[in-house]
Amino acid sequence: MSTPFYSSDLSAQDLSNRRQMRVWLLFICFLILAMVVVGGATRLTESGLSITEWKPIHGAIPPLSAAEWTEEFEKYKQIPQYKLLNEGMTLSEFKAIFWWEWGHRLLGRVIGLFFFIPLVWFWARGQVSSWLKPRLVVAFLLGGLQGAIGWWMVASGLVNRVDVSQYRLAVHLSVACILFAYLYYLAGVLKRRPELEREGWNVFGDGLFGAYGIVALVLFQLFLGALVAGLNAGLTFNTWPLMDGQIVPSGLFVMSPWWINFFENVMMVQFQHRMIAYALVIAVFLQSFSLMRGNREGVLKRNASWLMVAIVIQVFLGVVTLLGMVPMDRALAHQAMALIVLALAVEQVCLLRREKEAALRS
Repeated sequence: MSTPFYSSDLSAQDLSNRRQMRVWLLFICFLILAMVVVGGATRLTESGLSITEWKPIHGAIPPLSAAEWTEEFEKYKQIPQYKLLNEGMTLSEFKAIFWWEWGHRLLGRVIGLFFFIPLVWFWARGQVSSWLKPRLVVAFLLGGLQGAIGWWMVASGLVNRVDVSQYRLAVHLSVACILFAYLYYLAGVLKRRPELEREGWNVFGDGLFGAYGIVALVLFQLFLGALVAGLNAGLTFNTWPLMDGQIVPSGLFVMSPWWINFFENVMMVQFQHRMIAYALVIAVFLQSFSLMRGNREGVLKRNASWLMVAIVIQVFLGVVTLLGMVPMDRALAHQAMALIVLALAVEQVCLLRREKEAALRS
């Protein structure tokens, strides 16, 4: 079953195999989206440091007795977050934050199992194309790396801090979103699509280059959003469209050296997140209007329309989250919508790649 990308010359069995693997990959993407949302809730409830050890296997079992709960609570009492922020916390209050972090880690284990076991099954049955095998191995390794990055992030808050490093948080979220986009792209490649007719092809004039750019810009915005979350920057400058009474506030470069402002200055971190949001809206609308005005297939135009709708909803959610000083429901909706925008941007790449293949074959 050695078939190239977007091949239209597939047997019924090939199509069936692709459909099964596509459903599987989309389900993994859904689980990653859920993982990101639960991770956001863990961050908002400041639960991420409640489990102070990394036990990939044994850690799947929560405390089952009063003695085990007491032991877990005593470990938490040794870290700065408890001593400086939560001293006097009761055991029941500790359990509330523990369950968020435990659920987050458990979901990560579930994703690993739901990826690995079907992968072995499909592979053993000869359902995985030769071109797809190395790509799925890369996805599996990236998922394992993500687990290690998660612990690397948590470890940053166990010694000299009361929270995790915003740098490591940004890496952790970014890798999750890259994995999501990668798997969604593979699922898009496996999708059976009608021929997207297009005479001639120019990568710069036909939208594919811009589609890749939008995906990159969405991922960059997600990285910046993680910096905002890591610094609690959403709890400051809670006005819009003005920020501190200005379009471009003063105080963006108060820290030295100058470059550190982009990562540690709360004002700059929020400002750049706002500016990239505006840039994304402009980029999405410009490309979508270009695609919709051209002689393009309806499926491509529909996806462009949905991407415009999604980016507007995402901006709205970002604004109301900021104005409300980051209430959990709005913040988590904003985070989930970010991955929906990412999925639509990746789908646009898949459609344009499909159009390109059709044009080159004609």
